[in-house]
Amino acid sequence: MAKSIEPKLRKIGDYLKLEESTVFTIPEYQRAYSWEISNCDKLWQDIIDFAETGSKDRYFFGTIIINCQDNDTKFGLIDGQQRTTTFLLLLKALLVRINTVLNTAVYDDESASLFRGLRDRRRRIMGILYKAEPEDVSDKPDREKDALICHRDILLENHSINERYKNELANILQTTDYEGAEANSHKIKYKQKDNRYTNYFRNYKFFYGMISELSESQLNTIAKTITDNCEVIEIKSWDVEQAIKMFNSLNSDGLPLFDSDIISAQLYAEAEKFGLQAEFSELWKQLCEQISDLDASNIADVNSILMQYMYYIRVINKETVSESGAINVTTPGLRRYFIDDDNRGPIRNPIKMCNDMLHLVLVWKKISDYTPIKLLLKFNENSKLFLASYFYRFDIDSITEQDFTVISECLLRLFAILELVDSGYSSKYFKTFLFGEEVKFVNGSVLLDEIRNDFDAHIRANWERAKIIEALKDYNGNLLVYLNEYLFAKEKDLVLKLGTKYDIEHIMPHSGNNLSEIRNDAKIGSEEEFEGIVNKLGNKILLEEKINRSIGNEWFRTKVSTKLENKTGYIDCKYPIACALVDTYKDIPKPYWTKDDIIAATEKASNRIANFIFNER
Repeated sequence: MAKSIEPKLRKIGDYLKLEESTVFTIPEYQRAYSWEISNCDKLWQDIIDFAETGSKDRYFFGTIIINCQDNDTKFGLIDGQQRTTTFLLLLKALLVRINTVLNTAVYDDESASLFRGLRDRRRRIMGILYKAEPEDVSDKPDREKDALICHRDILLENHSINERYKNELANILQTTDYEGAEANSHKIKYKQKDNRYTNYFRNYKFFYGMISELSESQLNTIAKTITDNCEVIEIKSWDVEQAIKMFNSLNSDGLPLFDSDIISAQLYAEAEKFGLQAEFSELWKQLCEQISDLDASNIADVNSILMQYMYYIRVINKETVSESGAINVTTPGLRRYFIDDDNRGPIRNPIKMCNDMLHLVLVWKKISDYTPIKLLLKFNENSKLFLASYFYRFDIDSITEQDFTVISECLLRLFAILELVDSGYSSKYFKTFLFGEEVKFVNGSVLLDEIRNDFDAHIRANWERAKIIEALKDYNGNLLVYLNEYLFAKEKDLVLKLGTKYDIEHIMPHSGNNLSEIRNDAKIGSEEEFEGIVNKLGNKILLEEKINRSIGNEWFRTKVSTKLENKTGYIDCKYPIACALVDTYKDIPKPYWTKDDIIAATEKASNRIANFIFNER
């Protein structure tokens, strides 16, 4: 008789602790490991925030769907491969840090219980990652013995046809220290700095860096929290078709109550106590109608407006920065903050709370078309939380774009750095600084020059211009293309209007039928060299969607100086860098765009953005 579905609520440590003959497998059809630092940063923030609450509850990390095969020795990950892989990298980073602490610690009576706890964490994690028995793991790390344990068979087999780096997880797990993992990790050709690493190692490096900032006591607490206080629902199936159907059902049909549903019900109940339910209902309806426009533009929904309001209230109540200047970055959940008895102040005045939130929404509607705001919103969702606190300085009718240019450019400078460095938002250089600065955002008596000076001092104290320049020259993403276009326009005293339909244009095409000839013209010798240069900042500009779709894979001379019968080119573009290219090359009979042109343009863009970041002219 076939086994039935078996759901079970399990601690992360128990879910990952497999029997001796069992392994996780990633099926052939699954995608590659695609979690990036931003995903890991969110996971880390959730764990840290939960651990700091001291709650005796468990933190839930969703559902894992497993297809059991080969007499239950193969656990195929139908849903959960990204989380499972990431938790293994996180546990390895914890283990390496615990080993370092245990090897360098000074033992005394006061610290005995702490180090006993760390030894327990060491045994627990080695039992998970390597199926080691407690008695096989020494109290103090032993490099030779640990190396033998670490080289046991890998816990997860990757069969995905989409994964290029199937051995990378093993490369990390089978080393005993961080340096060994870095040496063994795969290096991607023609990439520089952290871009040369795979997602596996970059995420491992991120976790290791965050864990290294923890005290010994915090390290012990976080390690225990992850293995024993975080949970998943593990659903085992013995029929792969059934497991896939279950995955599709769970990911398409769920209709959970949002925080806004619960909070609005509580607000209504409070309004009803004072006979204000009709006024509240009309206000809430108005609020939701106004928010619907923002939601359609992906600027905000009800829950994000609630989150922004919570950030503002916490500043007003001095919950984030104490009188002594101590900064508390722990962020409670919306329900817990607004509904728990200790934090129900705003809820008890539902009409004021609705009006305050409506103010946020109306300011967003007023400023959302300002170019610096549109640019900032492309970078990082967290920027909205701090920017919104600045809104309460203004009456809506008196707002101008200039009112928001300085503050948005300060945030842009910081989030541009986040785009370039191998660090997450939760780092003290970003989240902690912004929590401290938010107090000044709210305070209308604080001049913008003071805020700008704070950003100047913070950036110059924590980052070196030369290293930022290096990162910019190696950058191959898209966000900084928008910033470069914006800064180029300011440099030329032009106005950049982003519009609604535009693309990132590769001046030298990165695909198409003529690539080999285009590479030859550009003096690029190989496909690998081409891949290393085609995505650099100097080869990317903004272009109207219609124009880009028309001439995206054409020769440079066609793009820059020709209007074809049924096509259009840069000559009809309104974006400043494309216009500048037309001016430069329009009188040249047969212009080329070469490797040297890309390098030179990248150099200019890198210096332009670095000047902006460090507020240098």
